[in-house]
Amino acid sequence: MPRPRKPASPFLYFNSSPEVIRLVVLMYVRFPLSPRNVEDLLFERGIELCHETVRLWWNRFGPMFAGDIRRARVSRMRGFRHWRWHLDELYVKLNGEMVYLWRAVDHEGEVLESYVTRTRDKKAALTFMKKALKRHGSPEAITTDGLRSYGAALDELGCRDRQEVGRWANNRVENSHLPFRRRERAMLRFRQMKSLQKFASVHANIHNHFSLERQLTARQTYKERRSAALAEWQILAS
Repeated sequence: MPRPRKPASPFLYFNSSPEVIRLVVLMYVRFPLSPRNVEDLLFERGIELCHETVRLWWNRFGPMFAGDIRRARVSRMRGFRHWRWHLDELYVKLNGEMVYLWRAVDHEGEVLESYVTRTRDKKAALTFMKKALKRHGSPEAITTDGLRSYGAALDELGCRDRQEVGRWANNRVENSHLPFRRRERAMLRFRQMKSLQKFASVHANIHNHFSLERQLTARQTYKERRSAALAEWQILAS
């Protein structure tokens, strides 16, 4: 009986090692750096590559790494009883046109889902919420702002009783915009909805993985969590 074939490595036809590729993707997505900044920083470490290689690698491997991180977190959080979500839509300029980046953030400040649309009506809200609920399960409560599209979508989903609306109740998701805004400025804005959707999803998952709330923990605890996050990243992206 023939033995089952092992899946081919995604790094098979690349001259660089997986460790270098992981480092490039981590530097570009996690920090507000341009491809040329990453190229210069790697050159100081004795690694010579072109800025277009940085762009190629994050496009090729970023979604794969982010998907591994997301699946690991989903498996951990499914069934968590006191899970609270915060929903909001963020304005993003795309070639002079305003589009909306819908975002779902949990009670720990981690971005669960990102979805880009040209409108913010009931149809867009419903598509976004169906996607989030299917992937992450159902939360105990959903906090939103006063946009009526949320209420109409929740009515159709049968979750209206879980909605909470308050003046400052949604500050958790409002403050979580800042890392994405810093990254947007470093990239000199986006030009296509497809690239915005792709980068928002990849950035959210990698940022979640290394978001350790250093201001709320002791230094020793923070160092231990940072080491654990880096070790898990190396395993997930191997």
